[in-house]
Parts: sequence; structure tokens; C-alpha cells
Amino acid sequence: MAKRAGEEGSALDRVFHALSDPTRRQVVERLSQGPATTSDLARPFDMALPSFTQHLHVLEKSGLVTSEKKGRVRTYRLAPQSLERLDTWLAAQRARWTRRLDQLDSLLYDLKEQQR
Repeated sequence: MAKRAGEEGSALDRVFHALSDPTRRQVVERLSQGPATTSDLARPFDMALPSFTQHLHVLEKSGLVTSEKKGRVRTYRLAPQSLERLDTWLAAQRARWTRRLDQLDSLLYDLKEQQR
């Protein structure tokens, strides 16, 4: 169980790392519209292609995207499983903090009522 939690945390770490960069976030946003080749993805960015492909490598290593090579053309697709894993983690955090803030709200309300 602890090993699984560690693996899950490591996978989330890679996703957060990948999404920490604005270029990579823009690539993910672009791929949400559909598959694209390396050249299509690189076109809007003012950087050398080797630098840009490093961003694609980080996204692929994180599991956010997959790629397929046919001949000399590599096509990237969004891999929604990693986004679903991230969404599950964020939902758990949101629920935890909502519960804690509700408890704080109740405590403050009770204190206010006691002061009256």
C-alpha cells in the first residue's frame, strides 16, 4: 500500500512538474483540441526545435501526452488518464479544505454565540 502511494505521488510529482512550465501548459491546451505533429506544436514558440522537443519529452514522461512516429513525423496526443489522476487528487484536497473551513466556520459561529 505504501509503495503504491509512493508511486502515485511520484506520478503526480511528474505531472505537477510538467505543468509548472507555461510552454508545456500551452502545449497541453493545444492538444486538448486534437492530435498535432511536433512541427505544428512548435510553430507558435520562439525557440529552437531541440529545446522545444525537451518540453515534449517532459510532457510524455509525465504521462500527460503520448506520441506515435510514422516515418519522420511524430504526432502527439493528450493522455487524459494523467489529468484524471490529477483531478482526483485536487478533488480530495478541495474536499479536505472545504471540510476544515466548514469546521472553522462552525467554531467561529459558536464562539460568537457564546459571546452574546
